[in-house]
Amino acid sequence: MTDWTLTIFPLGWQRYLLGGALIGAGVALLFVFTGLVGGMSSVFSSTWSFVVNRPFFQQPRFVESRGWRLVYALGLILGALVWWLVFANAAPQSTSIPVWQLLLGGFLVGYGARLGNGCTSGHGICGLGSLQWPSLLAVLTFMATAFLTANLVARWLV
Repeated sequence: MTDWTLTIFPLGWQRYLLGGALIGAGVALLFVFTGLVGGMSSVFSSTWSFVVNRPFFQQPRFVESRGWRLVYALGLILGALVWWLVFANAAPQSTSIPVWQLLLGGFLVGYGARLGNGCTSGHGICGLGSLQWPSLLAVLTFMATAFLTANLVARWLV
């Protein structure tokens, strides 16, 4: 591996390739066997439809799909658990990022997903995979915003 790839992928690139292939295969199998699209912002909104009676969360597209979306989310959680048990040897995981930054980042990502009418998984994996023009525009916007933000933050913090 060349020096620049070690900078970008210090633990190797193979795990990222495997992860991407597994995510792509999972979403493709969901669509092939059920005709359903597995974007995560819809999972989030449909889950809230159980407890929030506001009109947005009670739309038929959320209420009618919340059962399979909960199973889908459970699969993601169980997948992370299996990774933690098998590959991380159940070792405690931590980050040096302050809690306030994690919360702020989560809020901004959630707001952006709602503003973009979908999240990066929905547009980037499912939308691009089915050749949807709006998803291409959304992904290009996500990426441009991410590059700009990362560069601005790097300049401010260093």
